[in-house]
Amino acid sequence: MEAEMEKMHKVLIMRCDNYDSNRIGALIKEGMEELNVVPTGRVLLKPNVVIAHPKVFPHAFTRKEFLDGAIWAAKERSKKVTEIAVGERSGITIPTRYAFKNAGYGEIIKKHKIKTYYFDEVKQVPIKIGNSHTLRNQIYVPQPVAQADFLINLPKFKAHPWCRLTLSLKNFIGIQDDRHRLVDHNLFLEQKIADLQAVIQPQFIAIDAISAGQKMMLTPTPFPMGAIVMGTNSCAVDTVGCHMVHVDPKDLLHLKYASQRGFGPMDLNEIEFSGDYPLAEVQAKTRQFEFCMEHIDSYFNEKSNLTCTVGTFPADHSPDYCWGGCPGALQEAMHVFNGFNPNVNEEIKNVHYVVGQVEGPLNIEKGQKVIFVGDCTSWKGDINGQKVSIESSYKPPCDTDEKKTKSNDMVLKTIQTLWRCFKQRNAAYVHAKGCPVSVGDHVHYISMLGKIKNINFDPRMVIPLNIAYWKMRIQRALNRLLLYIA
Repeated sequence: MEAEMEKMHKVLIMRCDNYDSNRIGALIKEGMEELNVVPTGRVLLKPNVVIAHPKVFPHAFTRKEFLDGAIWAAKERSKKVTEIAVGERSGITIPTRYAFKNAGYGEIIKKHKIKTYYFDEVKQVPIKIGNSHTLRNQIYVPQPVAQADFLINLPKFKAHPWCRLTLSLKNFIGIQDDRHRLVDHNLFLEQKIADLQAVIQPQFIAIDAISAGQKMMLTPTPFPMGAIVMGTNSCAVDTVGCHMVHVDPKDLLHLKYASQRGFGPMDLNEIEFSGDYPLAEVQAKTRQFEFCMEHIDSYFNEKSNLTCTVGTFPADHSPDYCWGGCPGALQEAMHVFNGFNPNVNEEIKNVHYVVGQVEGPLNIEKGQKVIFVGDCTSWKGDINGQKVSIESSYKPPCDTDEKKTKSNDMVLKTIQTLWRCFKQRNAAYVHAKGCPVSVGDHVHYISMLGKIKNINFDPRMVIPLNIAYWKMRIQRALNRLLLYIA
């Protein structure tokens, strides 16, 4: 029995009710000691900083106090280390340096005298991962990820409107730059997350579940879970995370796929529990933990001026709904609007949103603006007396070349989308193409059609965001020049 237990993956749930760096550091060090974790070589800490802003997005990221404690613990436990660094790529094309600044990471990184890698500013390199299970033969990741000897994964415990939960496995979406991040970020998102596990495995995981996030991933509602979850295997840790909030691990598809590929267990009988916070006690506390796994045609209902028609989708494994693509991006975009303007649902003008292959007439109200979203969307019919034919241009993963991806540069995409909006401002309908159409593009289109303020030009963001953007572009150019000279 003792030998059997040694083979099992151990997961620790520790009590931690507030963001005290010293307390967090002591708990993480204790967890490393129990799990026999000794960081060596090039150590890379990967937090979740998908977006950060102290007023608008205060709950979406791994807190600075958590990062502070994790760095301290890693330094205390490390041996023969050549480098300790923090690296991440923020979401929705926002410069990572902007998100790091808003998250307060600068002072923590300076305090510990370690290195920062903004993954949108460094060289991207291909990693071969191809086998019978993967979507692709190779995946592009930042060079610091490819060169890391010891990865420490520091996710934020959050619900997710596309994947149900974002824990250790899902946090790997942040190891790709914008140019490659949206490849397969559609019907195949869950498979993409599983594919990313073949790039590198974390040797230690510590999840910030002190204040967990409910419903959305960019604008989550905080939940006082009061825990730190630790382990050395992503599947084991995520399985425990599922049970902490009453989710069947089989319903977390990327966890199911990763486990089937041999990355770890998804059965509690194969996991050894430790720590001072019993699972049953956590579950009693989280009975009211909220998710948001709703189809947009029911999510936006009679209380909103946003009407949605959802058709069918091209992938055999998910014909009824595209969880990882445009529908979820619409939900996130509307929640981002709500973060800036709580009255947005009352102020938005009448918009009819159409996604997927739709048959039959649309119930379009007088004066209602219509937008067809996504490459897979198709429809034929009449809008205000005008014959309309929307053709699908969807391409399956095998027809998408990851070596020839389009730029997802923030400013370039903004200019292109705003120009398309301007050209179509008086049209009977708008067709927004992409697979997926990003959260950022949704913001532009919904702002135009719904006659609401475009949050990209909010004074709280526009100046510091653009300063960070140009710093990012300059540093990226310098890095390329240095590589060329070398």
